[in-house]
Amino acid sequence: MSVREKLIHLQVFVLLCLLVFNAAQVFAAERVTLYTPFTKISVSPGEAIEYSIDVINESDEIFDGDIRVTGIPRSWTYSLKGGAYTVSRVAVLPDEKKTLSLRVEVPFQVNKGAYTFRVIAGDSASLALTVNVTEMGSSDTEFTADQPNMQGNANATFTYRATLKNGTADKQLYALMGYAPRGWTVTFKADYNAVTSVEIEPNSTKEITIEVKPPKEVNAGTYKIPVRAVTGSTSASMELEAVVTGNYEISLTTSTGLLSAKLTAGKKEKIQLVVRNAGSADLTDIEMKSTAPSKWQITFEPSKIDKLTAGSQTTVSATIQADKKAIPGDYVIEMEARTPEANSQISFRVMVKTSMIWGWVGLLVILAALGGVVYLFRKYGRR
Repeated sequence: MSVREKLIHLQVFVLLCLLVFNAAQVFAAERVTLYTPFTKISVSPGEAIEYSIDVINESDEIFDGDIRVTGIPRSWTYSLKGGAYTVSRVAVLPDEKKTLSLRVEVPFQVNKGAYTFRVIAGDSASLALTVNVTEMGSSDTEFTADQPNMQGNANATFTYRATLKNGTADKQLYALMGYAPRGWTVTFKADYNAVTSVEIEPNSTKEITIEVKPPKEVNAGTYKIPVRAVTGSTSASMELEAVVTGNYEISLTTSTGLLSAKLTAGKKEKIQLVVRNAGSADLTDIEMKSTAPSKWQITFEPSKIDKLTAGSQTTVSATIQADKKAIPGDYVIEMEARTPEANSQISFRVMVKTSMIWGWVGLLVILAALGGVVYLFRKYGRR
């Protein structure tokens, strides 16, 4: 055999040895199994999944190979650890296993659907894992109210129950702002305390109470109140609505402002009353009422006002007639303008004096008495 033939035989032998060695490695790798009990899991956006993965070596050789995760969506994050350490290669003795921890974090902004990825050990050991995302996710902040529309009068406080959701992956500090019309006040409350900002953990919510107070003289109508929750990276807003029916207020006084008069017993006195709608809502069915001493008569013209618009006024004539037997002195009359929503009352003082005719009668009685005395003195005085 020539030297050349010997070299050819040697090359063939070495090649066969390499093929046998590689085949042995492949055979050993094929006998490595990856196992986890739950291969398909349903989660919501923002959740984290913890897998316990066993690398089982069923061969007679030590397995020492790379381990990696492939096919996982780009926006997802994961970590593969053995104990406290992140691993990318694992060695397992024959007929033994090593347990690794795989943590997969599903982002908040993710579409609904099934996602499959693989854990691969060595060249051929593979484990397919499927995550079913049950709903559409979002990275936005959400600011919502249970009932964004409220109705009340101008003296009411409009209270809205709101929910602020942090749909991001980070803790957020939200500044709270309200944009009410001039003169209105907007107060935010969290945990029963007035606040101007709130801190919310990722994928968490916070219950917020929003109190809106209109100015006292506000006109009836519908008012929009935008509110916002803002951070440096995200924000949310909503529009609240307050329907103001107006406040009810009525005032009663005299045209001159005087609340007293003089009156002769049995005579009448007419005074002019001014009824004013001092509120921001119309008043209807205003009744005039009075309380007077016994046998006195109080009449109003008109006795009822059908409607009085906000800010307007009208005049009512009140006729007071004292009892003809009233003795001189001061008397008090209560007069009131009343509606189902508001009322106003004044106390009117009347000073009663006797009639002049009784004065003359009294004078004549006195003169007659004096004349009688003089007559008797003259007739019987000389005897």
